[in-house]
Amino acid sequence: MNPMQLKHTAAVLADVLTFRQPADAVVSAYFRRERKLGRQDRHEIAETVFAAVRHGQKISAVLPKPHTQPRRAALVALVLGRSVNLSALADVADEDDMAFLAEVKARKSEFSDSLNTAAELPQWLIDTMRADGFDDDAVLAFGRSVVQGAPLDVRVNTLKGRRDKVLAALQAEGLACSPTPYSPWGIRFADKPALNKHPLFLDGTLEVQDEGSQLLALLTGVKRGQMAVDFCAGAGGKTLAMGAMMHGSGRLYALDVAEKRLANLKPRMVRAGLTNIHPQRIESEHDARIGKLSGKADCVLVDAPCSGLGTLRRNPDLKYRQSADSVAALRAQQHSILQAAARLVQPQGRLVYATCSILPQENEAQIERFLAENPGWQPRDCRLILADNKIDLNTGVYLRLNTAAHGSDGFFAAVLERS
Repeated sequence: MNPMQLKHTAAVLADVLTFRQPADAVVSAYFRRERKLGRQDRHEIAETVFAAVRHGQKISAVLPKPHTQPRRAALVALVLGRSVNLSALADVADEDDMAFLAEVKARKSEFSDSLNTAAELPQWLIDTMRADGFDDDAVLAFGRSVVQGAPLDVRVNTLKGRRDKVLAALQAEGLACSPTPYSPWGIRFADKPALNKHPLFLDGTLEVQDEGSQLLALLTGVKRGQMAVDFCAGAGGKTLAMGAMMHGSGRLYALDVAEKRLANLKPRMVRAGLTNIHPQRIESEHDARIGKLSGKADCVLVDAPCSGLGTLRRNPDLKYRQSADSVAALRAQQHSILQAAARLVQPQGRLVYATCSILPQENEAQIERFLAENPGWQPRDCRLILADNKIDLNTGVYLRLNTAAHGSDGFFAAVLERS
């Protein structure tokens, strides 16, 4: 890192480390303002900023209130988060900095003595996980599994290609990639090539989507000619996967409260060659317009708003932007959305409830409450649904994906059927 890059990194960290806004949004906005920064500059700055967030507990242990000392925070992130040797920092660190960084390196062994620094998790999250039944070994395993960045997963659009042929073509180009271990549609890249201008991305053959998210779409079991609803569609990754499962037939409603997210779905629909998707913005889960779908859907997917703690590899700042209070508010919202979505399902229809959280209070507890309050619903065994699709993955009746065991983001899913 050169002095100019360090200066920009510190400027970004001064904002990011307050955790008032999502870190990726802060970084993107900064790069839009600083148009003269080159590609390598942006890479060095972004990598160091996110290293500082991922290793925030260690940085805070040696540097209280790091957002007020962003230059030093950047230097510590280089040493602790990116394993840069002190000798390589001679051009950017003065004598006082070097003495400070030498002291930081000397204290590295202390970090394993505290669960916060060893797992790189804030105290509120450790307390919440303990209350949800995680022992300290499980907390540590989770923290260590998400401290590294995620690989790049893509889904092959089955309307436009077969995974084996697409994979062979990508490998022939010299790209380091392999099939995902569980999803029949997924390809995983060892590094993160820029695919947004690749011909297979531009023609809709490839969509960026984590393997766990692909499996959520698969659990819906949606088929040709059916009516389906993606109740919290967002930008539509799972919507597109469901549309491909339906072979572009039937009707698939993509509902969301955010107009901007649905607007992002529309060009993706065109690129994927799907004409059976109907995006619709709703005011809330109680929007009267949803009533026209009551009791008509063969399948409803609810990828509920959640803490996002299963995605910390991609969004490490979430562990600082969420709290026990925000999780409690999300639980109330999840319950309300699940009840509203269930009304759309016809008899013998399927309801899939999913989150990208690892907390039982957002997952199993929500399903137990729903089943207790709604007679006439039965859980379907996820392992049997996966086995029917020739997927060897057994996490019990519910799908429970975690990064350490499965290499995907952390996901939960329950499949319910209306009797």
